[in-house]
Amino acid sequence: MAKAKKISNTGGSAGEVELNPEVFEFEPKNYQVHQYIKSFLRNNRQGTHSTKNRREVRGGGAKPWRQKGTGRARAGSNTSPVWVGGGRAFGPKPKNYNRAIPKAIKRQALYSALADKASDEKIMVIEDLKLEKPRTKSVVEFLAGLDLYGRKVLILNEGENRNFEMSCRNIPGVSYMRARLINAYHLLNSEYLLMTESALNEIEEVFAK
Repeated sequence: MAKAKKISNTGGSAGEVELNPEVFEFEPKNYQVHQYIKSFLRNNRQGTHSTKNRREVRGGGAKPWRQKGTGRARAGSNTSPVWVGGGRAFGPKPKNYNRAIPKAIKRQALYSALADKASDEKIMVIEDLKLEKPRTKSVVEFLAGLDLYGRKVLILNEGENRNFEMSCRNIPGVSYMRARLINAYHLLNSEYLLMTESALNEIEEVFAK
């Protein structure tokens, strides 16, 4: 059975925690992970890119010069794409990139990412995350004690923990989110997964088959 290292609130070792095999011993499905990551990144695009075509740029009106007799190439408008300052031909316009992701692919990608972290022994479970007030230095010292400072770490908690969340914002490579919002992208984009016991229980309760 897959296991994770258990950490006390002081940063010391507190044994091991058994992980639910239905969630953490899933056979990775690379194709589903690839499809999910592509869709996730696509859905996070703003799609506000926009260029002006020859109808929208400033200028136009009179013909630059007469059709014949000048020796130059004929020209009908200075808004033509071949002119400097002219409109863009076939340029990007605002677009909705959203694409629905099937629930089965979402779940299989998540299971694959969790199983990958478990097999690499990069999951740590802490009793609780407590801070009386936001203090980045406290979190940095805690992560340094676990040899995680300077690494990409995803921290999961069951509910909202405003003090801890604000303390993580200025630490490079550290992300904080609620366990219920976990997804394959953030898991694969981090090297280590650090979560509270309550977050682990919620994941196993919500995502178990």
